[in-house]
Amino acid sequence: MFLKDWRASLVTGQGGLIGSMRERSQVSLHENVHGYALPTIAAGVLIAILYWARVVFITTVIAVIVALILEPFVGFLNRLRIPRPLAALLVGLIAALGLYFMGHAAFEQVSGLTGDVPAFKENLTAFITSVTDRIESLENASSRLLIPARKAEPVPVQQAPARTKKKNKAQDPPQIALNVPGPVAVPGALVPPAIPEVRIHAEERNLVADYIYDRLGTVYEFLLMASFVPFLVYFMLSWRDHIYRSFLRFFEPPDRVAAARSLEGVAEMARAFVVGNFLIGLFLAAMSWTAFAILHIPYPFLAGVLSGFLSLVPYIGMPVAAVPPVLAALAGGNHGSVILFAFLVVLVLHLTAMNVLYPKIVGARVHLNPLVVTFSLMFWGFLWSAAGLLLAIPITAGIKAVCDNVAGLRPYGRFLGD
Repeated sequence: MFLKDWRASLVTGQGGLIGSMRERSQVSLHENVHGYALPTIAAGVLIAILYWARVVFITTVIAVIVALILEPFVGFLNRLRIPRPLAALLVGLIAALGLYFMGHAAFEQVSGLTGDVPAFKENLTAFITSVTDRIESLENASSRLLIPARKAEPVPVQQAPARTKKKNKAQDPPQIALNVPGPVAVPGALVPPAIPEVRIHAEERNLVADYIYDRLGTVYEFLLMASFVPFLVYFMLSWRDHIYRSFLRFFEPPDRVAAARSLEGVAEMARAFVVGNFLIGLFLAAMSWTAFAILHIPYPFLAGVLSGFLSLVPYIGMPVAAVPPVLAALAGGNHGSVILFAFLVVLVLHLTAMNVLYPKIVGARVHLNPLVVTFSLMFWGFLWSAAGLLLAIPITAGIKAVCDNVAGLRPYGRFLGD
């Protein structure tokens, strides 16, 4: 009797234990689903907001990047006892003048380029024709060497048929009468009127006018948002200390030290990335401009600026940077040695910048791995089109800087790095 009761209690205990384990697994599964659902929904809402208000975000990001570039100059003037608002105004005016002169020089280059387009087209056509002829001659020579010549076979001569003395008279084809059933017109009978044909034409739209209207709307938005950039940059520079102190007040006193360190680290790394790349781009553009002018490549300023800043594109910078000078040399009818020297100049400058200047100026802390760079270009290009492609790498580098300076996000920072 005691043994039966013990067995029954054991079975009951096992059943209760299994039931409690099932309940715990269901609860944990529900918690996991709930924990994954909220971040997924939040990520979807964030992506929708980034896409819907992309003009505002693009303008803000551009203003932040410009402010980071100009901040060292404002800080230098501030250390010379010049008030920060006045220093921000002076630096902004000097930067605007520099952009004006650079834009004027680029406009002169482009306007001169439009006048030489027919000559460039002829030179490119002649170059492509010569290359095609050389390839065809090489193919013919190879075929003559590899494929033996076949002996010419005699062509059989066909004999004309013998003429007959009698001529057959032409016979007319037999006439066949067809009886087609149908109404027969009776004199004096009433004929029903013909039914008029009605055609419905869809309203024709002018595709050119629609395209111009859409582009004008885009240009209007661009100009409207671009007009806010100088004001945003000025207020970011002049009110920097106020923004910094106000941001720290969001945290409790024990956490303000960590927040201040994180903010300083993020600003330092972002400034190193943005300002460092900008300075390296200026150096490459100036050196390329000088080298292309010595080589007598047409429009050296435009080709040098494009080549210098395109050389900073990760992983494909060197071949992309070689495109402007090579095209300019081909269009200008330069000799092949000039094209080769232009390519070598781009190669040497790119290797010098990436292996000597980049580690010293930008540093290795903001390096991104190729997978993250490719995915960021695809993601931000999808959200913000061309502006997203230009801002993808600075935004990703800023996110990595935040992750590296926040203790809980450092694994993500290591994942984004190389």
